[in-house]
Amino acid sequence: MANEEEHINIIKGCRQNNRKAQEALYKAYYKAMVTICLRYTKNEDDAVEVLNNGFLKVFQNIQRYEPAQASLYTWIRTIVVNSCLDFIRKKNRTEQHQELNSAIEVHVPADVVSRMKASELLGLVRSLPPSTAAVFNLYVIEGYNHREIGKLLNISEGTSKWHLSEARKQLQQKIKLQDVNT
Repeated sequence: MANEEEHINIIKGCRQNNRKAQEALYKAYYKAMVTICLRYTKNEDDAVEVLNNGFLKVFQNIQRYEPAQASLYTWIRTIVVNSCLDFIRKKNRTEQHQELNSAIEVHVPADVVSRMKASELLGLVRSLPPSTAAVFNLYVIEGYNHREIGKLLNISEGTSKWHLSEARKQLQQKIKLQDVNT
């Protein structure tokens, strides 16, 4: 955003349901938030759906935003990540979760990963099963621990560890396969 005064005016406008202010807020945070959504979904259509649901929640709850507690970016990001998790839960209600009390560490050679483009890595993560990709994103990218992930996804810590281990194994296999093909 251009400056603090403009930032305050946009928030004030959003609190008054001003469509122009809502549009300005959406445009200001679109790129960062859609990038987050793309990490949790299989395709761009789903990412945009999740993003729009997230911004709907932002606009419905903008009265609750307290600048002293978190930056606007952090507040919106939290809502968008939770919208991603809601989307995954809705899509995977029938998925059965497996338990594993200790995740196996999988090694991926750094030189192989360094030769890959970010878009290729994103594509590999997006090809994982939704719950496995969600745990991977929450643990590796968002920095949550297994207890927190368990609460967010309504799974046990062991299930979270299993999904992380599974994500690492599958990503290792996919990276090795790409390395062989290049």
